[in-house]
Amino acid sequence: MRRVIAIAVAGAGLAGCSSFSMDAFKMAPTEVPVQLDSVPQGADAKTSLGPGCKTPCSVSVPAPDSGFSVTFTMDRYQPATVPVQVIRNTGDFNNSPPVVMEPNPVVAELLPAPGAPPKAVKHMRPKKPKTPKAAAAPTAAPATTGSAFPAPAPAAARQ
Repeated sequence: MRRVIAIAVAGAGLAGCSSFSMDAFKMAPTEVPVQLDSVPQGADAKTSLGPGCKTPCSVSVPAPDSGFSVTFTMDRYQPATVPVQVIRNTGDFNNSPPVVMEPNPVVAELLPAPGAPPKAVKHMRPKKPKTPKAAAAPTAAPATTGSAFPAPAPAAARQ
């Protein structure tokens, strides 16, 4: 009985409207977070839906009905565009259908631009071994036998 009353009230309310739109019953588009990253990091990433940022970052985009793309740009590198698919899973009456972005995170590997000067790379040279300086003339010291210990002093010097 309640359904009949609700439908009758809704129908009576709409009967006076000459233009009826279903826009009032549409759900607001859900915002979906998308992670953006690039190799090398620090590239400007911009979605075809509008939002953008400097990688690595995350943006929230309204879930579109179809896919979109992300374009990555950086000085001295070729721009790269990555397509993103939108996958909508079926939901029930109470919940909106969950939306999944594929890939997420969106990662692009930027290639150096042709003719761009390569980054300066410092090559490490091996150090030359130090040569021993000329030894001073030996004093009248007793000769050593190749031992790490000093030679014993003569008996006259011990007394």
